[in-house]
Amino acid sequence: MSFRDFVGNEATVRHLREAIAADRLPQAMILTGPRGAGKFTLSVMLAQTVNCLQPTESDGLPDYCGVCSNCTRIVQAADLDARVSEAIAAREELREVDKKETRILIQTHPDVLIIPPDPPQLLIKLGQVRSVIREIYRMPAEAKRAVYIFTSSAFMKEAANSLLKILEEPPSHASIFLLAENLGDLLPTIRSRAGIFRLGALPLEQIESILAERRSDWKPQQRALVARLAQGAVGQAVGFDLEGYLASRTDALIILRHALREPDFSVLFKMTETYRAGAEGQEKTSKLLRALLSLLEDLLLIQSGTAHMTRNIDLEKELNAMAQQTSLPWIEAAERGVSQVESGMRRNLLRSLTLDAFATALPRL
Repeated sequence: MSFRDFVGNEATVRHLREAIAADRLPQAMILTGPRGAGKFTLSVMLAQTVNCLQPTESDGLPDYCGVCSNCTRIVQAADLDARVSEAIAAREELREVDKKETRILIQTHPDVLIIPPDPPQLLIKLGQVRSVIREIYRMPAEAKRAVYIFTSSAFMKEAANSLLKILEEPPSHASIFLLAENLGDLLPTIRSRAGIFRLGALPLEQIESILAERRSDWKPQQRALVARLAQGAVGQAVGFDLEGYLASRTDALIILRHALREPDFSVLFKMTETYRAGAEGQEKTSKLLRALLSLLEDLLLIQSGTAHMTRNIDLEKELNAMAQQTSLPWIEAAERGVSQVESGMRRNLLRSLTLDAFATALPRL
């Protein structure tokens, strides 16, 4: 792997590599862009580049070797989902009293710390930021530069305020990466203290071309669907869990059909009963809500006269029929309801009952 393997956003990547070449990489930076645009992949590559023991070049700019001890250990964190699952499993093995005080942190290299949202609320918590504060003023043990990567912009209020203390006077030997899908999720005081680098969406045709090359196991219709669902994010497209999405979308359609047609409570409650507590249940609920938002956004596009922009193209006929039964205020109210369910998840409300309350309220919106 090298920067030649990073697809898209050439200008942003070049700018960051030029900053490394001039030894002027910002101490605090925000990488913002859609989910799957490559924010985490790029931050790991930058961490490898500044700490490579056998630095190389490509296209006349700094690159990493990928084989030295620093590169190989840093890249072990690239499969973030697997590393987070391992950390969660390790925490589950602790005594109950210790679980409450243990926060999820990923560290495959002693000088590169990755801070993902902590389950079950999936927020960056105060304990995680305090861990960074304790570590960041320590000189790197084996790397040239310590790197701290916050993989989400969803901070608890106390955590965000504590982060400001680091950003005001970051040590010269450390770099802080903040990854954000929506720049507005970060406090203005955080945004003002960090350099902002944007990763944009790739054209639909380019995504389809990449999928034809890398996902030949999918049928053309499936690749066309995924290309639209990925919304220009190449990483999300290539690693898209199509089977999982279709399963979540099936459940989302049950909720919409219940709201817009003759309600069948037995089918609805049988479906929502499968959304249990725990980290696995939370992930399943998150996928359901993302699929539901995707369908609602398609209905909004149809209502707005831009049906050609819909993503769930295999459901065109059913979505058009649903759009005739809805209105813009109803769709907006349904999207607010999804936000309320997400808020309930962060407060650990019982998921099946929360989904039931949301779904049974939809017909009355």
